[in-house]
Amino acid sequence: MAGPDRQEPASANSLGARDRATLLHPYTNLRAHEKAAPLVITEGDGVEVIDDAGNRYIDAMAGLWCASLGFSEPRLADAAKRQMETLGFYHLFSGKSHTPAIELAERLLAMAPTPFARVFFANSGSEAVDTAIKLTWYANNALGRPAKKKIISRRRAYHGVTIAAASLTNLPVNQTGFDLPLAPMLATDCPHFYREGQPGESEADFTRRLAANLDRMIEEEGPETVAAFIAEPVMGAGGVIVPPEGYFQAIQPILKKHDVWLIADEVICGFGRTGNMFGCETFGIEPDMMVLAKALSAGHAPISALLLSDQIYEALADKSDEVGSFGHGFTYSAHPLSAAVALETLKIYAERDILAQVRETAPTLQDGLRALADHPLVGEVRGVGLIGAVELVADKDTRQPFDPPGRIGPAVTREAQDGGLITRALGDSLAFSPPLIISQAEITAVLDRFARALDRVADNLASNT
Repeated sequence: MAGPDRQEPASANSLGARDRATLLHPYTNLRAHEKAAPLVITEGDGVEVIDDAGNRYIDAMAGLWCASLGFSEPRLADAAKRQMETLGFYHLFSGKSHTPAIELAERLLAMAPTPFARVFFANSGSEAVDTAIKLTWYANNALGRPAKKKIISRRRAYHGVTIAAASLTNLPVNQTGFDLPLAPMLATDCPHFYREGQPGESEADFTRRLAANLDRMIEEEGPETVAAFIAEPVMGAGGVIVPPEGYFQAIQPILKKHDVWLIADEVICGFGRTGNMFGCETFGIEPDMMVLAKALSAGHAPISALLLSDQIYEALADKSDEVGSFGHGFTYSAHPLSAAVALETLKIYAERDILAQVRETAPTLQDGLRALADHPLVGEVRGVGLIGAVELVADKDTRQPFDPPGRIGPAVTREAQDGGLITRALGDSLAFSPPLIISQAEITAVLDRFARALDRVADNLASNT
């Protein structure tokens, strides 16, 4: 960390040096990291994190979209401690169960935006998406539709990094070099009007075109071969893409016409991020399966969930009866500690009326980001609730991206970090997804620090031209 007001540990045996000698980092240029000074976080305090030199940062990404209650919620620590003292581990295999798993499943079914029949627990969003893929195939076999296996995602979608889930994650960095995607995965249009709209096309025309393209894809592939369509209500890692108005209303009748199940990936949007408890409520989505993770435990313990419709559950039950057992599951599915932390998280959301807090603070974030639209580097500002992005461009009038892409966004994040703000570059889009507990004053600080970082990068670019 450079900067006159920021301190760096000097020891050659520092945590940073030990990190570089031992860890393989996700989403990191590994050769560059061998020479870089990693940011080592040692403490959390509300929406702030503190590094090993004592520097404080507002984390405007809630870690990885997940620390909805900040980084130091005592009630979650207490819930974990109580559970560890009562039952440190048990599993759900072979008809066994435990209290936190039962109570958490009941709570999720009661609060879900549409009726579901059962809950399957896993440990990450990737595992839950992988499970959705496997269960789609299993259920269609049970229903006597062995050819109905193809799953459609969208370009720039992010659905995880396990082999099957990464096959639905249509981002080059997640597939290049990994021999992905696997068949039978398909990709349709990304609903980003700013980048994908055609000259003279209205948003309504854009939505109709995307719906027609999806319908045509299913017809050409053969509806008898297409099993499911998976979508994030707001696309996260692909750039925080908010769909045009009426988008899901346009595509859902097409899916129903072809008997294609809709899988809602609520890993980022679930539990208040968009101003409603689920993104499905914000955008009028009626899914057959729903994937949950991240804010389910406020990021404090690894847990995810897959909610299943009655039709899908009945097919699974029939097939397991035929085979003799439902041959899928994880040792740590609904781990008692994680389930207890998730239960306490949901209680906090209700007691503190987290939705009201998001609705109160969201305009400050959204209006503040949109106020940057006239900045010379800013092409588009987009967002909803407490999630947003600022896309940087080389030319505002033509929307020309920087060449090479993905160079300026990281430069802004570095400047922001030097100024005490953590955001995330998704190529040349800067993402914001702060803890849901963030205050108006803290949002103002985020916006001020980000604006200064933008200005510094703009000045650097101008001085180098």
